[in-house]
Amino acid sequence: MIEISEIFNAAAVLKDVARKTAIIPAPRINPESEVYLKTENLQLTGSFKLRGAYYKISQLTDEEKARGVIACSAGNHAQGVALGATHNGIKALICLPAGAPMSKIEATKSYGAEVCLVPGVYDDAYAKAIQLRDEHGYTFVHPFDDPKVIAGQGTIGLEILDQMPDVEAVIVPIGGGGLISGVAFAIKTLRPEIKVYGVQSSGAPSMAASLQEGAIQHLNNVSTIADGIAVKEPGVNTFELCNRYVDEVVTVSDEEIAAAILALIEQQKLVAEGAGAVSVAAAMFNKVPIKGKKTVCLISGGNIDVNTLSRVITRGLSKSGRNYSFIIDLDDKPGQLSGVCNVVAQQGGNVISVAHERINSSSAINGCTIRMELETRDHDHIKSIREALTGAGYKVKN
Repeated sequence: MIEISEIFNAAAVLKDVARKTAIIPAPRINPESEVYLKTENLQLTGSFKLRGAYYKISQLTDEEKARGVIACSAGNHAQGVALGATHNGIKALICLPAGAPMSKIEATKSYGAEVCLVPGVYDDAYAKAIQLRDEHGYTFVHPFDDPKVIAGQGTIGLEILDQMPDVEAVIVPIGGGGLISGVAFAIKTLRPEIKVYGVQSSGAPSMAASLQEGAIQHLNNVSTIADGIAVKEPGVNTFELCNRYVDEVVTVSDEEIAAAILALIEQQKLVAEGAGAVSVAAAMFNKVPIKGKKTVCLISGGNIDVNTLSRVITRGLSKSGRNYSFIIDLDDKPGQLSGVCNVVAQQGGNVISVAHERINSSSAINGCTIRMELETRDHDHIKSIREALTGAGYKVKN
């Protein structure tokens, strides 16, 4: 299926194309572990996908190149294929889910590819790409289930071993499994004692479910803010490699992913997309056994849409206790709202917004309801505000 020599060959091909991204310390991600970040979000095109796509295209025959290439993608593979094809003077057509972030769609076009938007998710884009391949004779560049693509992604494993020889654990995002297949194969072949953990979104756990059942599983629906790993079914090659070389696959929730994105922005000054941040979420929320271990979290990409980022930050603030909303029923008379605000101010809460409603079916005829949103420090701060309001005689509802 794949040999370690293929990964070393890919590294040679990619030497002047892909960046050797830095590994940087992240001491606050998990105080019980020595966490570092492999920053593939700073890769050319903003994602690791350039590695596998470019290497695959570089190995095509002249006849395959002449037919032009077609690919399907949630966005990042699209950019890698577009750049690789343009560099090699090849026509490229990319099928993208219609709901892909606009930033990824426009970036793919900017690298020189033609884009076909397909209603649905990645798997629907895949079906359309196969249809067009069969109709027009294009050469298909699979986003993950291809030995050449896997070898290209495996160059990250070689870099981690070179940059941090004493690493003890590596945490890798999983969508279809191409990235972790290459990384795990490279690391386990050269250093089998190193642990390799995979992470999926709990809303798209196709590889986790497949490994648990011992056979490839197809999910009818996937839903997650991590659009780059929203894959309904893993590949045949990637399933086999993960089953053999990956120590454990875990899942994280959208709220945990959002908290990880926020932590990377605030603590590391790094922007990661949802798919890229799942490895950090797994470390933050102790999903894998890394206590006391020197651990590398692979941030696979940073191509997040600005509008999505705004929503994710809001979700992350709530998950980390930095934002708190509550409802209180009051008597409709002067000074009531002022009393609530005084309690909040005494506890150090910062009011973001207040909504005052007199007509509410759940409140008394002579009463009113206020909805207040606060900026808070953490969950302990929220608890102290709630206790102070309750102590002052107010009935707080979330």
